[in-house]
Formats: sequence, C-alpha cells, structure tokens
Amino acid sequence: MGIMTAAARPPNGALAAVARLRRATAGSSPTYPDLIAAARNPNDVITLTLAGVITNAPQRPAPYHVPIAGLAPQSLSALLADLFPRLTHAHHAALLSTPAEDAGIDEFHDLVTLLLEHRTHPDATSHSLAHALATACMGANHLWQDLGLPHRRALSELMGTHFTTLARRNTGDMKWKKFLYKQLCEQEEIFVCKSPSCAECSDYQACFGPE
Repeated sequence: MGIMTAAARPPNGALAAVARLRRATAGSSPTYPDLIAAARNPNDVITLTLAGVITNAPQRPAPYHVPIAGLAPQSLSALLADLFPRLTHAHHAALLSTPAEDAGIDEFHDLVTLLLEHRTHPDATSHSLAHALATACMGANHLWQDLGLPHRRALSELMGTHFTTLARRNTGDMKWKKFLYKQLCEQEEIFVCKSPSCAECSDYQACFGPE
C-alpha cells in the first residue's frame, strides 16, 4: 500500500518538467511579465504602477529594496490576491517572504502621510498605492520611471484620478517627484528654492523641463 504502480506513475518527462518548474520558481520573486500575466486588469494604471514598483525593488537602496515599503504583510497579501489573482503560490510567497526593514527617519513616512491625506477614495487600494508611490520616490530616476509606467502622462493621469486635490496643486506641471518634495518643504516651512518665483529661477528646467 502506498506504492505507485507503473501505470499510475507520471511519465518521466512530466516529472522532470515539474521539477524544473519548482526549481525555477522556488524562492524567486515574479518578474514584471509574471505580474501582468497574473493581473485581473492588466491594462489598469494601478495594476501597472504596483507591478512596476514591486519588480523595481532590487534597483532601490536599502531599506526600500522591498516590494512596497511600509505595507504590512497582510495588506500586501490582500493586494496581490485582489489585483494579481493568477499569481502562483510560489511567487506570492516569495514577495511576502521579503524581510521588511525600518524605513528610518527620512522623508518616506512624510510622503506616505501626504499622499494618504489627499486620496480621492480612502480605500485599501489607495492605501497601498500611497505606499507604492512613496517607495518609488526613493528610487534614482524620474518618478514615472521608478513606477514602471510607460510615460509621464500616465503618472499625471494616476495622480489626477486617485490623488485629485494634490494633483490640482501642481498647476505648473512640475515634475512629480520634485512637486511632492516641494509640498513637504512647504509644510515644514523650509524654503530651498533659489527664487521666490519658479518662472524666475535658474533651475526652472530641472523642475519643469521634459522627462
């Protein structure tokens, strides 16, 4: 009893294929194509944003080289189940197994708070999105690039839809990462700009130029 007969035993080729699959996915985080293939709505801008932030984790410095910084494991698990329902168990587990680190004393938590205060819809998805945007701000590129979006316009649409009151403040179409940091500076009454008016500033192109 318990001995598999030759007739019931899977063919060697199938066993080898299963073994290869297990080796390939065991402990490995999903790629961007993996997440998009597993997505409920693969063309949705929130899906694209979260997939980009999650898979760009290795490009960010510690402690932000995690899928989404500051997000509790149970929240990340629920997010993955909701937006990426076809994600394999191995990939799901790999993302949850990434050890979280203290975000320290930098501006990350202030960015999260700013974004949460301006959510258009105060739900679980926007909570995760606020953490994802703040996480991407820790990257070295333009924000839309660190979010994995195809162009800056997609980020502007995301901000306008999901952080409407905050987006309305960006009347001059300032680069989004610079704009968010400028909001933090103004909250703390820290003024680091060279000129009282953006139009007169020698760094105008750095803040408002093409990305």
